[in-house]
Amino acid sequence: MTHNSSLGPEAVVLLSGGLDSATCLLIAQSEGFGVLALSFDYGQRHAIELERARGLAEHYGARCHRVVKLDFPAPAASTLTDRSRSVPRHALGADAIPSTYVPARNTLFLAHALAWAEGEGCRDIFVGANALDYSGYPDCRPEFLEAFERVANLGTRAGVQGDRFRVRAPLIAMTKAEIVRRAGELGLDFSRTISCYDPGAVGEPCGACDSCLLREKGFREAGVVDPTRG
Repeated sequence: MTHNSSLGPEAVVLLSGGLDSATCLLIAQSEGFGVLALSFDYGQRHAIELERARGLAEHYGARCHRVVKLDFPAPAASTLTDRSRSVPRHALGADAIPSTYVPARNTLFLAHALAWAEGEGCRDIFVGANALDYSGYPDCRPEFLEAFERVANLGTRAGVQGDRFRVRAPLIAMTKAEIVRRAGELGLDFSRTISCYDPGAVGEPCGACDSCLLREKGFREAGVVDPTRG
């Protein structure tokens, strides 16, 4: 893809197909950015999220959507990549860092986003990280994202020449209910998103994994009906 400055500024948005990343896509657009959407196939058991990411990118007019295949080196380290183990159910908050944590996932994702952003001449990277209603992943915390932004500006030609990158996490301090409300204000079609870590064959949510429980909490507290729940 060739960067076309006549179309206005662009931002790379990490797009998983879930509620948070879809909201980030719409926030980026509301700020005037053209979206370069970036998704990853890393052997996740909920790979159906990639279908939702493609649909979101197309429906909301992302300028480009890339799906990068990552050969994750240690699939046994997470229940999201090791299908011989079960995703914990009804266990939200039971562990400080649950077994669904994927080692260095956001570090890998952001590094790819940074490379694409620098190559395309854009300086804003949006990630749907949240550190309030979340599972406790260390790579979703503000201090990690702030540190990665420093890395981006220390380790790139653009950064050291003063053309600085911004790692944007607009949802970082929002409750899930606040995210649901913001997404609704931006016109997100919730039925196009998926949050479940262990969905059925056609994407039906399990209703019991951490991600499902957090999503249910958000919709309930926001007073909004989740169309993905029967």
